Amino acid sequence: MKHLTEYRDKDLVHKLLGQIRAEVRREYVLMEVCGGQTHSFVRSGLVELLPDEVTLVHGPGCPVCVTPLEVIDRALKIAARPDVIFTSFGDMLRVPGSEADLFSVRAKGGDVRVVYSPLDAVRIAQENPDRQVVFFAIGFETTAPANAMSVVQAERLGLTNYSVLVSHACVPGAMRAILDAPGNRVQGFLAAGHVCAVMGYWEYPPIAEQYKVPIVVTGFEPVDLVRGVLAAVRQLNEGRAEVENAYQRIVSEPGNREAQKLVTEVFELGPRGWRGIGEIPDSGLHLRDAYADFDAVRRFDVGDIHSVESPVCIAGEILQGRKKPTECPAFGTECTPDHPLGATMVSSEGACAAYYRYHRPTVTVNG
Repeated sequence: MKHLTEYRDKDLVHKLLGQIRAEVRREYVLMEVCGGQTHSFVRSGLVELLPDEVTLVHGPGCPVCVTPLEVIDRALKIAARPDVIFTSFGDMLRVPGSEADLFSVRAKGGDVRVVYSPLDAVRIAQENPDRQVVFFAIGFETTAPANAMSVVQAERLGLTNYSVLVSHACVPGAMRAILDAPGNRVQGFLAAGHVCAVMGYWEYPPIAEQYKVPIVVTGFEPVDLVRGVLAAVRQLNEGRAEVENAYQRIVSEPGNREAQKLVTEVFELGPRGWRGIGEIPDSGLHLRDAYADFDAVRRFDVGDIHSVESPVCIAGEILQGRKKPTECPAFGTECTPDHPLGATMVSSEGACAAYYRYHRPTVTVNG
């Protein structure tokens, strides 16, 4: 497969690992921002193959994992209504709320449907004018343009039975929160390539300069990841704190301006709760007042729901890079993908799910 197999080249990966070993001089603590990168690191065995001096911590880079519990509970309450068709990407259906998940709601008769695009949900609203259709609009900046487009399209079509339950997270605010946190040990970031493909990386230089941390935009294949680590290690060795693009085949500094324009038209930046972490200023997207009629929280009056996390789950500490999944006393026993206590175990990009599925003592790059 062109532009893919060459980034899984085992010999090149080991060559780059050798260059990293030649560069290491001290301890390095790097955080990959994206859950997809976490899975690639663990699945390919790079976590074990990197030098002991390089520690990877897995940040809040999974939008499913950081969706607040009360938002899940709002989704469950809306989805259980007989007049609602609740639509969502499939990875949200098994995320546990306080007492159930969307699969449970569907099993009890709720009309919960998996869609592959928010525009599918708009089409369903057109086909069912007597039902309320809600789309669960979650994600980082990557999915925000399509979700914004669905709202614009619904307005153009004059649909009064379409709304979105919004839980969009923005990466820069989370990075600042991590770096400001007491006891922070993150020395550099591997930025998420798919987010930067949409948003560019023009927002990152002020963060690198203020906190004196290198930020390397990185892809998702083994070669991409080790190149990102190597670039971050070299910057730290040289006392530099710059934004570096190691994913040039996909990412440009300005990003997709048309997509950004659409997001800005529909959404505005504001505070957002992050599951297991708490509220972070300027880290979420919210519908602008001009599109308030499409806000499912207002339409169904579910804004007053407040939920309490499981006292056993340490997902918050994992999402902030303070602990590894294997340090959780419930990991692999009380908490498994079949019976998850938190979203980090159920999500396809969750760190706990990655460690449960792939983590083992001895691996090879393609093993």
